[in-house]
This record gives sequence, structure tokens and C-alpha cells, in this order.
Amino acid sequence: MKEAKIFGLSIAAVTMQEAVAAAKRMIENGRPSLIVTANAEMLMRATHDEELYRVLEGADIVVPDGAGTVWAAHTLGYEMPERVAGFDLVQELMRLAPAQGWRIYLFGSAPGVAEAAKAEAERLYPGIAICGVRNGFFTEEDEPEIVAEIKEAKPHIFLAALGVPKQEKWLDAHMEEIGAPLSIGVGGTLDVMAGVMKRAPLWMQKAKLEWLFRGLMQPKRAGRLLALPKFVMKVYAEKAGTK
Repeated sequence: MKEAKIFGLSIAAVTMQEAVAAAKRMIENGRPSLIVTANAEMLMRATHDEELYRVLEGADIVVPDGAGTVWAAHTLGYEMPERVAGFDLVQELMRLAPAQGWRIYLFGSAPGVAEAAKAEAERLYPGIAICGVRNGFFTEEDEPEIVAEIKEAKPHIFLAALGVPKQEKWLDAHMEEIGAPLSIGVGGTLDVMAGVMKRAPLWMQKAKLEWLFRGLMQPKRAGRLLALPKFVMKVYAEKAGTK
């Protein structure tokens, strides 16, 4: 599998079809595996968050979730065929799940969101087996019970919507014990499926402006968008340093 190196991290240079095929192989293998969907904001955060950096280094695949990640790869001289959006990757796996007999667990977001996302998945993908749901409000003392509950459900795919970087760190700490063949941190995917949060219109997605839409729809994210200019500067600095 071809890769790009951004800030020392390996990003898979894959199409959506190739990412889905890799996920399918992980599920069939049965060994607990982790896919990370990395956008520019996550990559920038990883440069000053050692634990997150370590999780990304150890992930089975890091896919380019975001136009910024694809741009960075191209700027640094790597081939990167397309963006592999986490939301779309999840939909592709859900579409395949009924025929493959995969069981899926939805974990995270506000109370009621995972249940609504489950109902939407069952509407969109008849026959899908959502084997469990739980919201993302919990304390450290709750974690042993949560892990036991997920383990008992025996999911093939475990989707954690706890936000970056909490979801990646939580999965890294618990996925071996949970035992699901495939774990993915999915950010706002459950919120979008539940209708709590809108996704950018298709024209904005095609124009690579989904990051701007999220900032406009979620004012609390506005401060985090300031990481994007820093990301661009750091990519150019890395490019200059490799010449």
C-alpha cells in the first residue's frame, strides 16, 4: 500500500474502494485493528500531543479524511488519489454489513443520538445488525462496565464518536480488550446520521470547503480552525526542509 509522510506520520495513499477493501481484510483477519481518519486539524494536533502522535503511528491504517491532508501530501511530492472521508467510509461499510453478516456497535455522542443513528442505519441498510448503542457521557469509573458491555455484544465493527483526540486515545487503550476486529473513531458521523448535525452540501464537499461549513455550523469550532493556517505553514516548512 502506497503511503505519504506528513510530519513523520504515514498516511495511506488509497482510494475509498481500496480503504473499504483493507477494512474488509481486517474484519476477516479477526485481530483487533484500528483505522484512523486524519484531517489537517488532527495532524496538526498530533505535532504537540505525544499520545495522539503515538496512536497515529501505531494505527493499522491512517486514511486522508480531509482536503487538507490530500493537499499536504501533494505539496510534499506524494501521490494521494483522493480524500477518504470518515463518514463515507462508515456508510460503505454499513452498506456491505448485511451481506457480510457484520455486527456493528455505535458508541458516543449525546444521549439519544446513537439510538437515532441506529434507526437511520436500519432504514438505509435493511438487514444491518446494530448489536449495541451507548452514549458518550461517562466517567473513568464507568469504563470497565462499558468495555464489558461492548465485549459481550461481540461487534465486528466498533464505531466510537467521542471527538478528536479522545476517541483515538480511548480506542487505543481499550480495543484489544474489546476484541472487535475493526475499530474506527468517527467524530460527528453519528450526529449526521441522527440528523442532529448537517453535513456540508455536495458542492462544498466537491469544492473542498467542508471544513468551512463545519466552522460556520459549529461556532465553538471556530478557534480550532485557526490550526489550518498553522498547518499550511508547517507543511511548507517541511517541504523546504526536505529539499
